[in-house]
Amino acid sequence: MVQEEVVKKLLEEQEQDALLFLCPAQPESLDVLMIQSESNGTVDVVKVERTPSEGEGKASPTTWTSANLREFKHRMASEKHGLLTVRRGEVMTVRVPTHPEGKRLCWEFATDDYDIGFGMYFDWTPVTSTAVTLQVSESSDEEDEETESPWHGREGDVERGSVYRLRSRYGEIMQVCRRDSHREVQAGSHEYPGEGVYLLKLDNSYSLMRNKTLYFHVYYSS
Repeated sequence: MVQEEVVKKLLEEQEQDALLFLCPAQPESLDVLMIQSESNGTVDVVKVERTPSEGEGKASPTTWTSANLREFKHRMASEKHGLLTVRRGEVMTVRVPTHPEGKRLCWEFATDDYDIGFGMYFDWTPVTSTAVTLQVSESSDEEDEETESPWHGREGDVERGSVYRLRSRYGEIMQVCRRDSHREVQAGSHEYPGEGVYLLKLDNSYSLMRNKTLYFHVYYSS
């Protein structure tokens, strides 16, 4: 009986240790907000994470989650570009230029059944077009033939939080790690640090068998 309790305790400790590898260190504070929908009057509870700034003059992103998966997926499925597929082993990069009428970038996404890796970077480059574009590669370390890759390479993996070695004109805003987007809507915003292009990475490189259905919304606010 004593041996069974010891084995059970060891298994629980191993499970807790394994969970720590799914994402980097937790943010310092967590707020809970209640937002009432204008369309149907329902109240949606969201958890807001505020991460500390990593550098002087560099604004940190604000991220939150929402349990209202069904309504968000239904809304995105009816949008022209709201529904995407990230195939197994692929990494999709959404390139979003800063907008002259905007002050911050906002995003929301969810997936069916399984999680996906997500992170964000910033390219300090002059904006010549406000069009949002997609770039797909079969590996996080491959360079696109037409576009210079911002990464020299990647250290670590998406399970423990990928650390990308960036070229000089690029900055990291959010480290790539797996998000439970199949359980809650993942959302956030980031104040423009200046003129440039946001690179939102949706990483499915760790999945050898499953494509991921992605519900995605990105926009600017003033």
